[in-house]
Amino acid sequence: MSSFVRAVRRLGRGVLIALAVAPLGTPALAADAAKPAPKGSLVIAGGAVRGDNAAIWQRVVQLAGGPGARIAVLPSASANPARAGAYLVAGLKQYGAEGFVVPLAVRMKDRDYKRDAEDEGLARSIREAGGVYFSGGDQALITQALVRPDGTRTAVLQAIWDVYERGGVIAGTSAGAAIMSSTMFYDAKTVFGTLSEGVNGRELTAGLGFIGDGIFVDQHLLARGRFARMLPAMLKKGYKLGIGIDENSAVIITGRRQVEVVGYQGALLVDLAQAKVDKQVKDFNLSNARLSYLDRDDRYDLATGLYTPSADKVEGKVDPDKPYLKEPVYSTEVLGHNTILILMSKLVDNSETQAIGIAIAGPLDPRQDLGFEFKLTRDAATTGYSSATMDAYTVLNMRLDVRPLQVTRPWYK
Repeated sequence: MSSFVRAVRRLGRGVLIALAVAPLGTPALAADAAKPAPKGSLVIAGGAVRGDNAAIWQRVVQLAGGPGARIAVLPSASANPARAGAYLVAGLKQYGAEGFVVPLAVRMKDRDYKRDAEDEGLARSIREAGGVYFSGGDQALITQALVRPDGTRTAVLQAIWDVYERGGVIAGTSAGAAIMSSTMFYDAKTVFGTLSEGVNGRELTAGLGFIGDGIFVDQHLLARGRFARMLPAMLKKGYKLGIGIDENSAVIITGRRQVEVVGYQGALLVDLAQAKVDKQVKDFNLSNARLSYLDRDDRYDLATGLYTPSADKVEGKVDPDKPYLKEPVYSTEVLGHNTILILMSKLVDNSETQAIGIAIAGPLDPRQDLGFEFKLTRDAATTGYSSATMDAYTVLNMRLDVRPLQVTRPWYK
């Protein structure tokens, strides 16, 4: 029995329960553990964060030092950096922070971003702040502005790291979330295109790595079906654990590797520690991946493997012998908006043990003859928690297998 399964079978022994998606023994996390851990925190938002999402904004301000905290805003990813920066500073002010724009962006008019990236005055202003916030947009513009051509840190990027390492907060949304891992999507195809053609060219590039080398991060996850593109990317780069955050939601990760989900919805954890690929099959395939969905206000600890349910789920552990549903679970559009979460939630509290989702190419996608079957399995290691106040579930350790399908498309002729 693997450590992954043993940990999950300890579920339900109290309010603190073992979550197997991030066991201590995973090589990637063990490698991170050998490095001095920054004392600060990360707030990684999945994009489309609304101005009235107090759960996220208040935590950014709190982690930066509380009311009056100075927060450096980097609108480097935005198509209109000046406008985006001013908007974010005004938004932070509503929640009690003193934000200020760092005028460093490839697309900022009348500025030389290469010179600004080495400006000691800008670096000092960041270093004296309690936090840094990265806007959404194009993540490649962030790394272009902050990383030297030889891959080393500019003066401004080093100042951002100084804030994080001494105890400040690094926050970002969308593109600002993508740069949190050491590898990020760069010139990505559609989700189906990534599945059908792989990640063999410009799809991936280096991120800034604030979260460490062992975790892959993706954003806009459930809203855009991007869980599926994480699979080939993680396999390509050897990641065992991935975190995908949904829109208007965020994960907070402290220096002690404790994770909290806040905002509108939640985050999907993708564990490939025991996953296998059949190399005899030409097209993308995968067996025994493990998915976990952490809902808002759930917590877990990457260092100890302990999961804590939100207050409304403490008494809501699903009893597999008394399922709420007794119906097949199936979708012909598994890459659709929230579809993977719907399938997981329906299956975890069901007399059925398997759910099927199908993905086929869109009109402009390559490989019109190709499709994929995503098979979810609720097995002995799977656990669910239902909310007492709404139709919402936390799902832990559900198996995922993916296989290619031959598709006939007569309606395109």
